[in-house]
Amino acid sequence: MAELGAYRCIECNREASELYRDYQRGVLRISICNGPVIHLEIEEAKFSQQHLLSSPTFIFRKSCQKPVDKYIEYDPVIILINAILCKAQAYRHILFNAKINIQGKLCIFCLLCEAYLRWLQLQDSSQNTDPDDLIRYAKEWDFYRMFGIASLEQTSFIVGIFIALWQMRPEMLKKKSDFILLLKALLLSSYGKLLLIPAVIWEHDYAPLCLMLIKVFVLTSNSQAIRVTLNLNQMLPWLAIFIGLVLENGTVCLFQKMGWNV
Repeated sequence: MAELGAYRCIECNREASELYRDYQRGVLRISICNGPVIHLEIEEAKFSQQHLLSSPTFIFRKSCQKPVDKYIEYDPVIILINAILCKAQAYRHILFNAKINIQGKLCIFCLLCEAYLRWLQLQDSSQNTDPDDLIRYAKEWDFYRMFGIASLEQTSFIVGIFIALWQMRPEMLKKKSDFILLLKALLLSSYGKLLLIPAVIWEHDYAPLCLMLIKVFVLTSNSQAIRVTLNLNQMLPWLAIFIGLVLENGTVCLFQKMGWNV
């Protein structure tokens, strides 16, 4: 049996020590969320006629008495569909219980997709068809430049989110593991950028609208990932994403002032 906190209940977000119990001879039983009663301490500001007093409030929360993770017996396609629908249970399964560690490769591939899209748009705006080797080298360098710009913009976006959450809820990001988990959640939830390639291949008159919808979908996934990882309400993740977008757009403006075509 693993230590308490190794897994999470996908329904109530409680810590769990196991997802299932093996009774040998092929007999498995999915664990039920039935741990002891816990309490949460929340700082609540109470108004007084003279001044504001900050006093702790204790909220007692029982376990949900449901399966810790029903997705362990689901097909991966069903899990992916639920993740696309931004269901919190699917996100908790992926982030806490599935032990997926492809966020680095996924991030690089998404950046390559975004860089390819920008490079393709840059080539469409250029009318130079000279097959000279120097021209081909310049076009190749443009792709690397677009990849670097996309990487810096993504970094600015994530840094903006971390700064916002650190200012709003510093108690949520006390440990290094908290930062790593949130970074993993943001990178995995950006999988929607993979849709940029089909949007470019099947080019049509509604391509700008498709790109805008992909952007909205990625931001929605990022918001859900933040909410599930830190167990927040729906407002704070969107506020953090807004600050991240401001910092990202500031980076874009800086590149434009430098004369770079982004």
